[in-house]
Amino acid sequence: MSIYQHFRPEEKEFIDQSLGWKDYVETSYAPKLTDFLDPREQQIVKMIVGEHSGVKLRLFGGTEGTERKRALLYPKYFTPDEEEFSITLFEINYPSKFVSIEHPQILGSLMALGLKRGKFGDITVQDERAQFFVSREIEDYVSMQLESIGKASVTLKKLPLEKAITAAGAWEESSASVSSLRLDAVISAIYNISRQKSQLFVQQGLVKVNWGQVEDPSFVCGEADVLSVRGKGRSKIIEVEGKTKKDKWRIITGKQK
Repeated sequence: MSIYQHFRPEEKEFIDQSLGWKDYVETSYAPKLTDFLDPREQQIVKMIVGEHSGVKLRLFGGTEGTERKRALLYPKYFTPDEEEFSITLFEINYPSKFVSIEHPQILGSLMALGLKRGKFGDITVQDERAQFFVSREIEDYVSMQLESIGKASVTLKKLPLEKAITAAGAWEESSASVSSLRLDAVISAIYNISRQKSQLFVQQGLVKVNWGQVEDPSFVCGEADVLSVRGKGRSKIIEVEGKTKKDKWRIITGKQK
C-alpha cells in the first residue's frame, strides 16, 4: 500500500521531503530542524514519523499557542529544548500615533525581502503592538533589510521568547456530523449555512484552505486543515473522529471567536 494514497496529490512533494527528514535522522543519528510549518504540514509530518518509529518529533513555534511551528525530528537518545528550535522574536517599532500596520502588510513586507514563507512564524498585531517570529539563521538579514511596512518607517527590537504577546481570538470548539468531507459540506456545517450557499462561496473564490484559494466544492478536507471564508472568519478541522452508524463523518472543528 502506497503512503501517498492517504494524502492529496498536491502534497506529494512535501511528503517526499518529510520522508527525507525522517530518513536523515535514522541514518545519521542526528536531529533535523525544519522551517516553520502550517498546521496541515505539521499533521503530515506527525503521520510520516508515526508513534512507533525510532525517530521522535517535537513542534514549537516560539511560544505556546502558536499556529506555525518548526518541527524537530530527532533520535531517541536526544533530549531537545526550546533553544534547539533557533527561533527569534522581533517587535516592530513604528510611529503608532500616526499610522497603523496590519498583519497582511507585515507579511507582504517580509516576503518582499525575497525569503520563503517558511522562514517566518506567527505574526501578531495587538493594541498597537506588532511582533513576529523568524528563523534565527536569517535574523540579521531581516533586521538590516526591513526598513518600512506600508507607509511606516520601522525598526526591529529583538526580545526573549517569553515576551511574546498572546494572540487574540481563541478557537471555539464544536462537533458536527457531515455527509462527506467535501469542502462545501464542511463549510455548511461549520458556518451553519446551506450547502448551496457554501458551494457558491467556493466557486466565487471566497474560500481558502491552508492559505490557498480553492474553487472546487468537491475538494476533500482533512485533519488540521485551516479554512477561511471571506466575511465569516477562520476555522479549522481539529479532528476527524470517523464515521457514525448512519455513515456520516464525525468531526471536531474550531471556529475563531
